[in-house]
Amino acid sequence: MRLSEKYEFRSIHREEAEQAAEIEQICFPPAEAISRADVIDRVEKIPELFLVAVDRKNGKLAGYLTGFTTSEEAFQDKFFTNADLCDPDGKNNMLLGLEVLPKYRGQGLARELMMRYLDREQKRGRERAVLTCVDEKVEMYRRMGFEYIGISASVLGDEKWNEMEYRMKI
Repeated sequence: MRLSEKYEFRSIHREEAEQAAEIEQICFPPAEAISRADVIDRVEKIPELFLVAVDRKNGKLAGYLTGFTTSEEAFQDKFFTNADLCDPDGKNNMLLGLEVLPKYRGQGLARELMMRYLDREQKRGRERAVLTCVDEKVEMYRRMGFEYIGISASVLGDEKWNEMEYRMKI
């Protein structure tokens, strides 16, 4: 069965904010998870920068990818917690979280969310997508077309983060 038959892919609806906040808490360790309030605020202010996968059987979110548009070049931690800084005309999309609930992993859903998100953002005129990740995820993102930039300035959760970028095909 194709993923598009099992899942509906679309922007998040505001009434799904609590589900998104819950997924954040499940998918990230406590020191790295963004607060419920910040996730809900982002859903309220920039829902068009979320791409969700909705399980067609139960109508619940299976996972999502969320970003933040800006003209800034480097990833900054303030993007996680201040949706008001988002620039709808920004040429860069800073990816803030690719999250798939454990029971939906292992079927290519994360990759599908990423490919659909990048395609959508390219059509919106973005030039780059930038993300940070821990060492264990660098190879996964390379396979999705991202290039390693270097160690990120991010200090979220007192982790060492790697910064990676994807150049849109213009």
